[in-house]
Amino acid sequence: MYKQITSPQNSYIKELVQLKEKSRLRKKTNTFLIEGFREIALAIRGDYQIKTILIASSVSNNKEIEKLLNNVNSTIEIIEISKDIYKKLAIRDSTEGVLAIAKSKNLSLSSIQLKSENPLILIAEAPEKPGNIGALLRTADAAGVDAVFIANPKTDIYNPNIIRSSVGCVFTTTIATGTTSEIISFLKENNIHIYSAALTASVAYQTINYKKASAIVVGTESTGLSNEWLQNSTQNILIPMRGAIDSMNVSVSAAIIIFEAVRQRNL
Repeated sequence: MYKQITSPQNSYIKELVQLKEKSRLRKKTNTFLIEGFREIALAIRGDYQIKTILIASSVSNNKEIEKLLNNVNSTIEIIEISKDIYKKLAIRDSTEGVLAIAKSKNLSLSSIQLKSENPLILIAEAPEKPGNIGALLRTADAAGVDAVFIANPKTDIYNPNIIRSSVGCVFTTTIATGTTSEIISFLKENNIHIYSAALTASVAYQTINYKKASAIVVGTESTGLSNEWLQNSTQNILIPMRGAIDSMNVSVSAAIIIFEAVRQRNL
């Protein structure tokens, strides 16, 4: 028999609502909320520590719940919640009836251990939209890059909308955050070439040899990359445009360049 909470006014539930909405609380408590069977399974696969699982049986698939609970540590707290509570905590329109509270990981550069001697890294400077960050993480996962670095982050990685838009790739991708200066220092210390997507002093992206240790750096559509990246770049690169515009969505641009690097490495 699991512990049950039925009132949305319960003080613990109110804390979880704040955890969902407030980055400051996520950072203070080093915990965050995960929604959905697939995302929770990927968090477990990514060695995240699950503290609590909340189940709304009235909107959930009992077979999926049983499968999930069979794969988690028996010390994890299980709480049965009402449909009303679930609606307060969930952000999706399509409900699965399961949430988890997990412990955050250390995302500092000092925690990074690159397994490859010839890494391919995707770097995004100051991305603001959770949807773009999620899409970048999906691209990184699909391409099998060694790490994703977020320079000067504007939102925390455990924002529920990033988790949702990354479809859980946030848990299975090696991620680090830091300032632009810290990341550039890390790349230089590890002899990783820097290829910055920019319009100035650039060559076509496909003319670069990405077979050596490489970092592909993208900025926002509105402001591009800071001068610090352009000044420290091994080579600035661009995607030749054939239409009236001079930029694309950051995740699309990153995907084009990343998959060219992967193509070269598979030759």
